[in-house]
Amino acid sequence: MSRQEAYRIGVVGLGYVGLPLAVAFGRKHPTIGLDINRQRILELRQGHDSSLECTREELAAAKQLTITDEVAQLQDCNIYIVTVPTPIDEFKRPDLSPVVGASEAVGSLLTKGDTVIFESTVYPGCTDEVCVPILERLSGLKHNKDFYTGYSPERINPGDKVHRLETITKITAGSTPETADRVDALYREIIAAGTHKASSIRVAEAAKVIENTQRDLNIALINELALIFNRLGIDTLEVLEAAGTKWNFLPFRPGLVGGHCIGVDPYYLTHKAQEIGYHPEVILAGRRINDGMGSYVAERVIKLMIQARINVVDARVLILGLTFKEDCPDLRNTRVIDIIEELKSYQTEVDVFDPWADKSEAATEYGIELLDSLAEDNYDAVIIAVSHQEFRTMGSAGIRRLCRQKSIIFDTKSLLPKTEVDGRL
Repeated sequence: MSRQEAYRIGVVGLGYVGLPLAVAFGRKHPTIGLDINRQRILELRQGHDSSLECTREELAAAKQLTITDEVAQLQDCNIYIVTVPTPIDEFKRPDLSPVVGASEAVGSLLTKGDTVIFESTVYPGCTDEVCVPILERLSGLKHNKDFYTGYSPERINPGDKVHRLETITKITAGSTPETADRVDALYREIIAAGTHKASSIRVAEAAKVIENTQRDLNIALINELALIFNRLGIDTLEVLEAAGTKWNFLPFRPGLVGGHCIGVDPYYLTHKAQEIGYHPEVILAGRRINDGMGSYVAERVIKLMIQARINVVDARVLILGLTFKEDCPDLRNTRVIDIIEELKSYQTEVDVFDPWADKSEAATEYGIELLDSLAEDNYDAVIIAVSHQEFRTMGSAGIRRLCRQKSIIFDTKSLLPKTEVDGRL
Protein backbone atom coordinates (compact mmCIF):
# COMPACT_ATOMS: atom_id res chain seq x y z
CA MET A 1 0.00 0.00 0.00
CA SER A 2 3.03 2.22 -0.27
CA ARG A 3 2.19 3.20 -3.83
CA GLN A 4 -0.69 5.52 -4.62
CA GLU A 5 -2.07 3.07 -7.19
CA ALA A 6 -2.69 0.54 -4.42
CA TYR A 7 -5.23 2.65 -2.53
CA ARG A 8 -8.72 1.18 -2.54
CA ILE A 9 -10.83 3.50 -0.44
CA GLY A 10 -14.13 2.85 1.30
CA VAL A 11 -16.11 5.81 2.68
CA VAL A 12 -18.71 4.79 5.26
CA GLY A 13 -21.51 7.37 5.40
CA LEU A 14 -22.48 9.60 2.47
CA GLY A 15 -23.90 12.64 4.22
CA TYR A 16 -22.67 16.22 3.94
CA VAL A 17 -19.20 15.06 5.11
CA GLY A 18 -18.76 11.69 3.44
CA LEU A 19 -20.08 12.49 -0.02
CA PRO A 20 -17.65 15.33 -0.88
CA LEU A 21 -14.83 13.17 0.45
CA ALA A 22 -15.88 10.16 -1.63
CA VAL A 23 -16.24 12.36 -4.71
CA ALA A 24 -12.78 13.88 -4.19
CA PHE A 25 -11.08 10.50 -3.73
CA GLY A 26 -13.19 9.00 -6.52
CA ARG A 27 -11.42 11.29 -8.97
CA LYS A 28 -8.05 9.73 -8.05
CA HIS A 29 -8.53 6.21 -6.67
CA PRO A 30 -11.00 3.32 -6.78
CA THR A 31 -13.51 4.42 -4.10
CA ILE A 32 -16.62 2.78 -2.69
CA GLY A 33 -19.16 5.05 -1.00
CA LEU A 34 -21.46 3.26 1.45
CA ASP A 35 -24.67 4.53 3.01
CA ILE A 36 -27.42 2.51 4.71
CA ASN A 37 -30.12 4.88 3.42
CA ARG A 38 -31.40 3.22 0.24
CA GLN A 39 -33.17 6.38 -0.91
CA ARG A 40 -29.92 8.30 -0.56
CA ILE A 41 -28.14 5.76 -2.75
CA LEU A 42 -30.81 5.93 -5.44
CA GLU A 43 -30.74 9.74 -5.63
CA LEU A 44 -26.94 9.82 -5.82
CA ARG A 45 -26.91 7.24 -8.59
CA GLN A 46 -29.24 9.54 -10.49
CA GLY A 47 -26.77 12.39 -10.05
CA HIS A 48 -28.72 14.31 -7.40
CA ASP A 49 -27.44 15.30 -3.94
CA SER A 50 -30.28 16.51 -1.71
CA SER A 51 -27.77 17.97 0.75
CA LEU A 52 -26.61 20.29 -2.07
CA GLU A 53 -22.95 19.74 -1.20
CA CYS A 54 -22.07 18.20 -4.57
CA THR A 55 -23.30 19.20 -8.00
CA ARG A 56 -24.35 16.79 -10.74
CA GLU A 57 -21.13 17.66 -12.58
CA GLU A 58 -18.98 16.91 -9.53
CA LEU A 59 -20.66 13.55 -9.05
CA ALA A 60 -20.12 12.68 -12.71
CA ALA A 61 -16.44 13.67 -12.52
CA ALA A 62 -15.74 11.04 -9.85
CA LYS A 63 -15.16 8.33 -12.44
CA GLN A 64 -13.76 5.79 -9.97
CA LEU A 65 -16.54 6.20 -7.37
CA THR A 66 -19.10 3.45 -6.80
CA ILE A 67 -22.16 4.17 -4.65
CA THR A 68 -23.72 1.30 -2.69
CA ASP A 69 -25.76 0.30 0.35
CA GLU A 70 -24.16 -3.16 0.52
CA VAL A 71 -21.38 -3.48 3.11
CA ALA A 72 -19.88 -6.48 1.31
CA GLN A 73 -18.86 -4.28 -1.62
CA LEU A 74 -16.20 -2.71 0.63
CA GLN A 75 -14.50 -6.09 1.06
CA ASP A 76 -11.50 -5.28 -1.13
CA CYS A 77 -10.78 -1.85 0.36
CA ASN A 78 -7.57 -1.25 2.27
CA ILE A 79 -8.42 2.28 3.45
CA TYR A 80 -11.69 2.75 5.34
CA ILE A 81 -12.90 6.27 6.20
CA VAL A 82 -15.78 6.56 8.68
CA THR A 83 -17.88 9.72 8.28
CA VAL A 84 -21.09 8.85 10.14
CA PRO A 85 -22.87 11.41 12.38
CA THR A 86 -22.30 11.67 16.14
CA PRO A 87 -25.53 13.02 17.67
CA ILE A 88 -26.64 13.33 21.28
CA ASP A 89 -29.58 11.56 22.90
CA GLU A 90 -32.58 13.10 24.65
CA PHE A 91 -30.51 13.49 27.82
CA LYS A 92 -27.76 15.36 25.92
CA ARG A 93 -25.35 12.46 26.20
CA PRO A 94 -23.17 11.31 23.27
CA ASP A 95 -24.95 8.82 21.05
CA LEU A 96 -22.15 6.71 19.62
CA SER A 97 -24.40 4.11 18.01
CA PRO A 98 -23.63 5.28 14.42
CA VAL A 99 -19.87 5.13 15.08
CA VAL A 100 -20.23 1.77 16.82
CA GLY A 101 -22.27 0.39 13.92
CA ALA A 102 -19.77 1.65 11.36
CA SER A 103 -16.88 0.18 13.38
CA GLU A 104 -18.65 -3.17 13.49
CA ALA A 105 -19.23 -3.12 9.73
CA VAL A 106 -15.62 -2.20 8.99
CA GLY A 107 -14.29 -4.65 11.59
CA SER A 108 -16.03 -7.51 9.81
CA LEU A 109 -14.12 -6.64 6.62
CA LEU A 110 -10.63 -5.80 7.92
CA THR A 111 -7.59 -7.67 6.65
CA LYS A 112 -3.91 -7.34 7.53
CA GLY A 113 -2.36 -4.04 6.55
CA ASP A 114 -5.62 -2.08 6.38
CA THR A 115 -6.07 1.42 7.82
CA VAL A 116 -9.28 2.79 9.34
CA ILE A 117 -9.61 6.60 9.47
CA PHE A 118 -12.34 8.24 11.53
CA GLU A 119 -13.71 11.70 10.64
CA SER A 120 -16.71 11.78 12.96
CA THR A 121 -16.56 14.32 15.78
CA VAL A 122 -15.96 12.56 19.10
CA TYR A 123 -14.39 13.24 22.50
CA PRO A 124 -10.64 12.79 23.07
CA GLY A 125 -9.88 9.09 23.42
CA CYS A 126 -12.99 7.76 21.70
CA THR A 127 -11.13 6.16 18.79
CA ASP A 128 -8.84 4.17 21.08
CA GLU A 129 -11.39 3.43 23.81
CA VAL A 130 -14.49 2.64 21.75
CA CYS A 131 -13.66 2.02 18.10
CA VAL A 132 -10.40 0.09 18.25
CA PRO A 133 -11.72 -2.67 20.58
CA ILE A 134 -14.65 -3.21 18.21
CA LEU A 135 -12.34 -3.41 15.21
CA GLU A 136 -10.11 -5.91 17.00
CA ARG A 137 -13.02 -8.04 18.21
CA LEU A 138 -14.77 -8.26 14.84
CA SER A 139 -11.63 -8.76 12.77
CA GLY A 140 -9.59 -10.94 15.11
CA LEU A 141 -6.63 -8.70 14.27
CA LYS A 142 -4.30 -6.74 16.55
CA HIS A 143 -4.20 -2.94 16.43
CA ASN A 144 -0.89 -1.42 15.32
CA LYS A 145 0.35 -4.85 14.37
CA ASP A 146 -2.18 -6.12 11.83
CA PHE A 147 -4.19 -2.96 11.13
CA TYR A 148 -3.86 0.74 11.89
CA THR A 149 -6.08 3.71 12.63
CA GLY A 150 -6.10 7.39 11.80
CA TYR A 151 -8.19 10.43 12.61
CA SER A 152 -8.90 13.43 10.39
CA PRO A 153 -11.82 15.47 11.73
CA GLU A 154 -14.33 16.86 9.26
CA ARG A 155 -14.48 20.63 8.90
CA ILE A 156 -17.29 20.96 6.39
CA ASN A 157 -19.55 23.99 6.74
CA PRO A 158 -22.93 22.96 5.24
CA GLY A 159 -24.19 25.30 2.55
CA ASP A 160 -20.88 27.19 2.33
CA LYS A 161 -19.80 27.49 -1.30
CA VAL A 162 -16.53 29.26 -0.44
CA HIS A 163 -15.04 27.13 2.33
CA ARG A 164 -15.09 23.67 0.76
CA LEU A 165 -13.39 20.35 1.54
CA GLU A 166 -10.42 21.16 -0.66
CA THR A 167 -9.95 24.72 0.62
CA ILE A 168 -9.96 24.01 4.37
CA THR A 169 -6.76 22.90 6.10
CA LYS A 170 -7.14 19.26 7.16
CA ILE A 171 -5.97 17.98 10.54
CA THR A 172 -4.54 14.46 10.30
CA ALA A 173 -3.22 11.91 12.80
CA GLY A 174 -2.29 8.25 12.97
CA SER A 175 -1.91 5.49 15.53
CA THR A 176 1.80 5.13 14.70
CA PRO A 177 4.27 7.63 13.23
CA GLU A 178 4.29 5.69 9.96
CA THR A 179 0.49 5.64 9.83
CA ALA A 180 0.36 9.37 10.57
CA ASP A 181 2.64 10.00 7.59
CA ARG A 182 0.55 7.75 5.36
CA VAL A 183 -2.76 9.33 6.38
CA ASP A 184 -1.33 12.82 5.95
CA ALA A 185 0.00 12.00 2.48
CA LEU A 186 -3.36 10.53 1.47
CA TYR A 187 -5.27 13.68 2.36
CA ARG A 188 -2.68 15.95 0.79
CA GLU A 189 -3.68 14.44 -2.55
CA ILE A 190 -7.11 16.12 -2.38
CA ILE A 191 -6.71 19.05 0.05
CA ALA A 192 -5.35 22.08 -1.81
CA ALA A 193 -5.17 24.08 1.42
CA GLY A 194 -2.74 21.58 2.91
CA THR A 195 -2.76 19.54 6.10
CA HIS A 196 -1.74 19.85 9.74
CA LYS A 197 -0.35 16.62 11.17
CA ALA A 198 -1.14 16.31 14.88
CA SER A 199 1.13 14.37 17.23
CA SER A 200 -1.60 11.89 18.19
CA ILE A 201 -5.18 10.89 17.48
CA ARG A 202 -6.26 12.22 20.89
CA VAL A 203 -4.85 15.66 20.05
CA ALA A 204 -6.72 15.66 16.72
CA GLU A 205 -9.95 14.57 18.43
CA ALA A 206 -9.59 17.33 21.00
CA ALA A 207 -8.78 19.98 18.38
CA LYS A 208 -11.97 19.23 16.52
CA VAL A 209 -14.28 19.21 19.50
CA ILE A 210 -13.02 22.56 20.83
CA GLU A 211 -13.48 24.34 17.47
CA ASN A 212 -17.26 24.29 17.86
CA THR A 213 -17.13 24.59 21.65
CA GLN A 214 -15.29 27.90 21.29
CA ARG A 215 -17.86 29.19 18.80
CA ASP A 216 -20.71 28.00 21.01
CA LEU A 217 -19.35 29.95 23.97
CA ASN A 218 -18.81 33.11 21.93
CA ILE A 219 -22.41 33.01 20.73
CA ALA A 220 -23.61 32.26 24.28
CA LEU A 221 -21.90 35.42 25.49
CA ILE A 222 -23.64 37.51 22.84
CA ASN A 223 -26.97 35.81 23.58
CA GLU A 224 -26.60 36.63 27.26
CA LEU A 225 -25.78 40.22 26.37
CA ALA A 226 -28.97 40.30 24.28
CA LEU A 227 -30.97 39.14 27.31
CA ILE A 228 -29.41 41.89 29.42
CA PHE A 229 -29.76 44.66 26.82
CA ASN A 230 -33.41 43.82 26.23
CA ARG A 231 -34.10 44.42 29.91
CA LEU A 232 -32.18 47.67 29.68
CA GLY A 233 -34.14 48.80 26.63
CA ILE A 234 -31.00 48.88 24.46
CA ASP A 235 -30.85 47.52 20.91
CA THR A 236 -28.29 44.69 20.89
CA LEU A 237 -27.29 45.03 17.23
CA GLU A 238 -26.57 48.74 17.68
CA VAL A 239 -24.31 47.93 20.62
CA LEU A 240 -22.46 45.23 18.64
CA GLU A 241 -22.01 47.51 15.64
CA ALA A 242 -20.58 50.21 17.88
CA ALA A 243 -18.25 47.81 19.68
CA GLY A 244 -17.27 46.30 16.32
CA THR A 245 -15.48 49.50 15.33
CA LYS A 246 -12.57 48.29 17.45
CA TRP A 247 -10.19 46.12 15.40
CA ASN A 248 -10.12 43.15 17.78
CA PHE A 249 -13.80 42.89 18.67
CA LEU A 250 -15.15 39.54 17.44
CA PRO A 251 -18.18 39.88 15.11
CA PHE A 252 -20.59 37.38 16.69
CA ARG A 253 -24.38 37.88 16.65
CA PRO A 254 -27.16 36.60 18.92
CA GLY A 255 -29.37 33.80 17.66
CA LEU A 256 -30.46 30.19 17.77
CA VAL A 257 -27.61 27.69 18.02
CA GLY A 258 -28.59 24.42 16.40
CA GLY A 259 -27.24 22.07 13.80
CA HIS A 260 -25.22 18.91 14.20
CA CYS A 261 -21.98 20.63 15.27
CA ILE A 262 -22.08 23.75 17.45
CA GLY A 263 -25.17 22.68 19.38
CA VAL A 264 -23.92 19.10 19.85
CA ASP A 265 -20.12 18.86 19.99
CA PRO A 266 -19.67 20.61 23.37
CA TYR A 267 -21.65 17.83 25.03
CA TYR A 268 -19.06 15.30 23.82
CA LEU A 269 -16.30 17.22 25.57
CA THR A 270 -18.31 17.80 28.76
CA HIS A 271 -19.25 14.11 28.84
CA LYS A 272 -15.60 13.09 28.80
CA ALA A 273 -14.68 15.77 31.33
CA GLN A 274 -17.31 14.50 33.77
CA GLU A 275 -16.19 10.93 33.15
CA ILE A 276 -12.72 11.82 34.45
CA GLY A 277 -14.11 13.71 37.45
CA TYR A 278 -14.11 17.31 36.25
CA HIS A 279 -17.31 19.37 36.12
CA PRO A 280 -17.04 21.86 33.22
CA GLU A 281 -18.85 24.98 34.39
CA VAL A 282 -18.23 27.52 31.61
CA ILE A 283 -19.02 25.18 28.70
CA LEU A 284 -22.28 23.92 30.23
CA ALA A 285 -23.32 27.44 31.21
CA GLY A 286 -22.95 28.47 27.57
CA ARG A 287 -25.00 25.49 26.48
CA ARG A 288 -27.81 26.37 28.90
CA ILE A 289 -27.98 29.92 27.56
CA ASN A 290 -28.02 28.83 23.93
CA ASP A 291 -30.50 26.02 24.50
CA GLY A 292 -32.91 28.50 26.07
CA MET A 293 -32.97 31.04 23.23
CA GLY A 294 -35.88 29.45 21.35
CA SER A 295 -38.16 29.71 24.36
CA TYR A 296 -36.94 33.26 24.95
CA VAL A 297 -37.89 34.30 21.41
CA ALA A 298 -41.36 32.80 21.78
CA GLU A 299 -41.90 34.56 25.10
CA ARG A 300 -40.79 37.89 23.60
CA VAL A 301 -43.29 37.46 20.77
CA ILE A 302 -46.12 36.53 23.13
CA LYS A 303 -45.37 39.58 25.28
CA LEU A 304 -45.37 41.87 22.21
CA MET A 305 -48.69 40.41 21.09
CA ILE A 306 -50.25 41.04 24.48
CA GLN A 307 -48.94 44.60 24.51
CA ALA A 308 -50.52 45.12 21.05
CA ARG A 309 -53.86 43.82 22.37
CA ILE A 310 -53.69 40.73 20.14
CA ASN A 311 -55.49 37.73 21.59
CA VAL A 312 -52.84 35.04 21.98
CA VAL A 313 -55.12 32.01 22.18
CA ASP A 314 -55.87 30.77 18.64
CA ALA A 315 -53.68 33.53 17.15
CA ARG A 316 -52.07 32.58 13.83
CA VAL A 317 -48.28 32.77 13.94
CA LEU A 318 -46.02 32.21 10.94
CA ILE A 319 -42.46 30.94 11.33
CA LEU A 320 -40.23 31.79 8.37
CA GLY A 321 -37.54 29.12 8.23
CA LEU A 322 -37.01 25.74 9.87
CA THR A 323 -33.51 24.64 8.86
CA PHE A 324 -30.69 25.24 11.31
CA LYS A 325 -29.01 27.85 9.10
CA GLU A 326 -29.68 30.00 6.07
CA ASP A 327 -29.64 28.76 2.48
CA CYS A 328 -29.10 25.17 3.59
CA PRO A 329 -31.57 22.23 3.64
CA ASP A 330 -30.18 20.67 6.83
CA LEU A 331 -32.84 20.19 9.53
CA ARG A 332 -30.73 18.32 12.07
CA ASN A 333 -30.98 19.68 15.60
CA THR A 334 -32.70 22.87 14.44
CA ARG A 335 -33.61 25.01 17.44
CA VAL A 336 -36.46 26.66 15.56
CA ILE A 337 -38.47 23.76 16.92
CA ASP A 338 -38.08 25.26 20.41
CA ILE A 339 -39.87 28.43 19.28
CA ILE A 340 -42.66 26.38 17.75
CA GLU A 341 -43.20 24.20 20.81
CA GLU A 342 -43.20 27.16 23.19
CA LEU A 343 -45.71 29.07 21.05
CA LYS A 344 -47.99 26.05 20.92
CA SER A 345 -47.97 25.91 24.73
CA TYR A 346 -49.80 29.26 24.60
CA GLN A 347 -52.47 27.69 22.36
CA THR A 348 -51.44 29.59 19.25
CA GLU A 349 -51.81 28.16 15.74
CA VAL A 350 -48.35 27.90 14.21
CA ASP A 351 -47.57 27.65 10.49
CA VAL A 352 -44.05 27.03 9.18
CA PHE A 353 -42.71 27.92 5.74
CA ASP A 354 -39.26 26.96 4.51
CA PRO A 355 -38.44 26.70 0.79
CA TRP A 356 -35.15 24.92 1.54
CA ALA A 357 -36.39 22.17 3.85
CA ASP A 358 -37.57 18.76 2.72
CA LYS A 359 -41.27 18.42 3.55
CA SER A 360 -41.16 14.69 4.25
CA GLU A 361 -38.15 15.07 6.55
CA ALA A 362 -39.85 17.89 8.48
CA ALA A 363 -42.91 15.70 8.95
CA THR A 364 -40.93 12.61 9.96
CA GLU A 365 -38.43 14.28 12.29
CA TYR A 366 -40.57 17.00 13.86
CA GLY A 367 -44.19 16.28 12.98
CA ILE A 368 -44.38 19.59 11.10
CA GLU A 369 -46.35 20.00 7.88
CA LEU A 370 -44.59 22.74 5.97
CA LEU A 371 -46.65 25.21 3.96
CA ASP A 372 -46.47 25.02 0.17
CA SER A 373 -47.07 28.76 -0.21
CA LEU A 374 -47.80 31.92 1.76
CA ALA A 375 -51.10 33.76 2.03
CA GLU A 376 -51.32 37.52 2.49
CA ASP A 377 -53.19 39.24 5.32
CA ASN A 378 -53.27 35.99 7.28
CA TYR A 379 -51.11 36.24 10.42
CA ASP A 380 -51.17 37.91 13.82
CA ALA A 381 -47.41 37.46 14.15
CA VAL A 382 -44.51 36.56 11.88
CA ILE A 383 -41.16 35.35 13.20
CA ILE A 384 -38.14 35.46 10.90
CA ALA A 385 -36.22 32.46 12.24
CA VAL A 386 -33.82 31.78 9.36
CA SER A 387 -32.40 34.33 6.94
CA HIS A 388 -32.91 32.42 3.69
CA GLN A 389 -32.30 34.34 0.47
CA GLU A 390 -36.02 34.10 -0.34
CA PHE A 391 -36.88 36.02 2.82
CA ARG A 392 -34.20 38.61 2.16
CA THR A 393 -35.73 39.12 -1.29
CA MET A 394 -39.22 39.55 0.19
CA GLY A 395 -37.98 42.40 2.35
CA SER A 396 -40.07 44.20 4.92
CA ALA A 397 -42.86 45.07 2.47
CA GLY A 398 -43.30 41.46 1.35
CA ILE A 399 -43.27 40.10 4.88
CA ARG A 400 -45.61 42.81 6.13
CA ARG A 401 -48.15 41.80 3.46
CA LEU A 402 -48.46 38.44 5.18
CA CYS A 403 -49.70 40.16 8.33
CA ARG A 404 -53.12 41.29 9.44
CA GLN A 405 -53.67 44.96 10.17
CA LYS A 406 -52.81 44.51 13.85
CA SER A 407 -49.78 42.22 14.02
CA ILE A 408 -46.22 41.64 15.20
CA ILE A 409 -43.03 40.97 13.24
CA PHE A 410 -40.11 39.59 15.22
CA ASP A 411 -36.70 39.27 13.57
CA THR A 412 -34.23 36.82 15.12
CA LYS A 413 -31.64 37.43 12.37
CA SER A 414 -31.66 41.24 12.03
CA LEU A 415 -32.73 40.62 8.46
CA LEU A 416 -34.83 43.79 8.30
CA PRO A 417 -34.13 47.35 9.47
CA LYS A 418 -34.93 48.01 13.11
CA THR A 419 -37.67 50.46 12.14
CA GLU A 420 -39.48 47.79 10.09
CA VAL A 421 -39.97 45.23 12.88
CA ASP A 422 -41.61 45.16 16.30
CA GLY A 423 -38.80 43.27 18.00
CA ARG A 424 -35.49 41.55 17.34
CA LEU A 425 -32.72 39.79 19.20
